[in-house]
Amino acid sequence: MLAEKYADRIAAQFAKYPDKRSAVMPMLYIAQEEYGWISPEAINEVADLCDLDPTQVKSIAGFYTMYSEKPKGTYWLQVCTDLACALRGADEFHTELKEYLGVEEGGTTEDGLFTVEHVMCLAACDRAPMLQCNFRFVENLDMDKMKGLIAQWRAEAGTSGASAPASEANGGAEG
Repeated sequence: MLAEKYADRIAAQFAKYPDKRSAVMPMLYIAQEEYGWISPEAINEVADLCDLDPTQVKSIAGFYTMYSEKPKGTYWLQVCTDLACALRGADEFHTELKEYLGVEEGGTTEDGLFTVEHVMCLAACDRAPMLQCNFRFVENLDMDKMKGLIAQWRAEAGTSGASAPASEANGGAEG
């Protein structure tokens, strides 16, 4: 349960707000970090923590795209494909990445490691093609660089995957 495992982090978040209800979004981040997605059980936990009705928490989780209400791979790869990034090759990069990993849009690899989605505007247009991996930017990408990152993440898993900050894999480039 979140309350026991993250007691200090939860207390620190609650201390920032005049009302526990106001901390619902940070609590959802903690839940997603723990479970990899916002499950119905996580909705109930967050609702209990914040003294909210689960329906209220679900409406927040459903509204914001940074919360996933379905399981994702260990690496959630969100490729920016808006117009500015597309002009720098993001559409082609996104297509090549999905082909390389053998997934459709929003799909997860068979080993459960990688989920690939396109998103709009991550505010790094000048460093496209780029993606956000587990909320960390990886910029100035091409498929050779991406294949290296994928191989690194798979190797760190011992066989097929583990979570590694994309910023470390990209030499610290964060947006």
